[in-house]
Amino acid sequence: MADIQKSKQPRQQPRSHQIVKATTAVTTGGSLLVVSSLTFTATVILLTVATPLLVIFSPVIVPAVITVYLLLMGFLASGGFGVTGIAVMSWMYRYVTGRHPPGAEQLDQAGMKLVGMAREMKERGEQFVLQAAQ
Repeated sequence: MADIQKSKQPRQQPRSHQIVKATTAVTTGGSLLVVSSLTFTATVILLTVATPLLVIFSPVIVPAVITVYLLLMGFLASGGFGVTGIAVMSWMYRYVTGRHPPGAEQLDQAGMKLVGMAREMKERGEQFVLQAAQ
């Protein structure tokens, strides 16, 4: 029974790993939110510039349709980047706090695989240096 309770408790990670994870979460989520805000700003500027042009060139329907389409795509892209940024920050927060969101095990396995390969390459390099010195 004690083993079951131990397995349900989140494992404690070193403080440095938590800091790296938190920094990664803030960087990734923040950059996506910046892209979202820049896309939104560009869309609003385009709308401001395009409105007088639509009034001046009102007989030309095709450019108006293209402009409206581009504006709608800009707003959709802005919203998509914003939602993605918030979702990434939420996932990273759950990962950092030890709640193990979907995909956390695969991320940990990939990290362990990279660490193993790095150790193997280090050993190969040391062997190569020793062989070259002889």
